[in-house]
Amino acid sequence: MACRHGSILRGLLAALLLTGCAAPPRSHPHRSSTPRSLALPRLGYTIQAGAFAQVENASRLSERLQAEGLEATYYVSPQKLYKVRFGDFPSKEAARTRAEALRSAGIIQEFYLVSPEEPAPAQPQARDEDGLRRNLSETAKSYRGVPYLWGGTTERGFDCSGLAMAVYRLNGLRLPRSSREQYAEGNPVAQDDLRQGDLVFFATGSSRQVSHVGLYLGGGTFIHAPGRGKRICTEQLADSYFRQRYVGARSYL
Repeated sequence: MACRHGSILRGLLAALLLTGCAAPPRSHPHRSSTPRSLALPRLGYTIQAGAFAQVENASRLSERLQAEGLEATYYVSPQKLYKVRFGDFPSKEAARTRAEALRSAGIIQEFYLVSPEEPAPAQPQARDEDGLRRNLSETAKSYRGVPYLWGGTTERGFDCSGLAMAVYRLNGLRLPRSSREQYAEGNPVAQDDLRQGDLVFFATGSSRQVSHVGLYLGGGTFIHAPGRGKRICTEQLADSYFRQRYVGARSYL
């Protein structure tokens, strides 16, 4: 599925300024760093709740959980239901205690505790870097067609960096929230050396600062959340719009 650019880009730029895709400028938003050994922090126990036919319901539950101070994201199950995963707890007991409190408060109903060793939904256990990269790619592709829900009114959905963060979280890795924070971390990757699961960054405004991010799928394609009223889809890096705005890529593995 490809995205259309045209007049939607103006809406995208406005949305990016109001959501997590862009954050307040850092001191060195385009810093270059010496390649270093990097491993993103691993998530602890998480909680899974909900099974919704409508993405808006999963989005509302995610927003409610975020109001409770919990990182929450939703994903599409093989049964085409939207489920929510949230939290990052050091032990199973801590996760269960919080889940029981949320259930008592009427925020969630039934829940399931996810251990750090469990693979991403509907993905095989990744025991090596290549396997993890495949899982990141497949997890991202499972979001194709999911609506971008603008995080500005009563629903908090995926903006570009939120999608990247969700994909990494579902694979047990803590990725920073905004595109500029994501760009500032990780190891720089030349475009010719891109691999599945790397993130690609773009400057869609006049300042040439990072304001948009996608996840590389291989073969010159990436997946992203393009803007309000649109659906998550794949694009070509060779497309003239993205080629002209490409800033660089980062690897976190």
